[in-house]
Amino acid sequence: MLAREELVEQAYFFKALLERTDEGIPIQEVLSGIQEEVLATTDLPKAIEFMASELQIYGGFAPAMARLSHYFTPFQTFVVAEAEDEQGSFDIKTGLEILRRDAEYRAVEPSPQGVFLYQFESICRNRLRYDPGLTAAAEDPFFPLPWRDWILTVRRQVGLVDVADLIYVRSEYYKTRHGNGENEPIAVLFSEKEGRIALANRMKDPLLLFAALQRQLGYPEVPRPRPADKSHEVLDRITRRMERLEQRMKLAEEEAKGGIKIERYFASPNPPDEQPMA
Repeated sequence: MLAREELVEQAYFFKALLERTDEGIPIQEVLSGIQEEVLATTDLPKAIEFMASELQIYGGFAPAMARLSHYFTPFQTFVVAEAEDEQGSFDIKTGLEILRRDAEYRAVEPSPQGVFLYQFESICRNRLRYDPGLTAAAEDPFFPLPWRDWILTVRRQVGLVDVADLIYVRSEYYKTRHGNGENEPIAVLFSEKEGRIALANRMKDPLLLFAALQRQLGYPEVPRPRPADKSHEVLDRITRRMERLEQRMKLAEEEAKGGIKIERYFASPNPPDEQPMA
């Protein structure tokens, strides 16, 4: 697990990377500039230097982050790999914003409940792949062993069992109401408050459950997928309509002056150099 100063610098790195790539600055210049700005007493400058060299070979960040598994979490690598997948529709800008908020939350006072729910909601809202995403979450060193085992259970049961039920049966509220069997001891991972929220949202849209838990636990709000920018398409349509309107106005002016010379819209049957001799 990284120290707080490393997480703070990571959050700045993802934020600066997002803002400067939006400005159209070449990625190598962006990495060089950020490397000079981040705190030199952290390991991030070395990581950025390695990522810049790997970028020239692989054309992406995910392979370099995978090789820096002691510095970047498996979930961070998963998000970047999903964003760089040419066959997917996940936006790299949304991915960087997810990583920024994740690093900022971990730098304060994160809880296992908040970190997992933020990662799980990020996968759900952005329609990422559940199997590799939850596998990456389970490999996060932030989670103790009972949490890792339960996340792998969620990976196997997601889509078959209601998410609210998965949380409810691992809550203190469930233990208070139904007890904990002696033959099958179950680790309690959520408090009574979270169990009540899960019970109240059974058989409902999971996004309502996530919204309620986010408000109560205070973990970061998950970035929404950005709608596609279609402003250029609207501008193209307006331009074409203006051109057609211009042509109609010219025809109207010609008709008002004495008639439209329709023959200019037809090609001559004989080119000028092939006109018959008189």
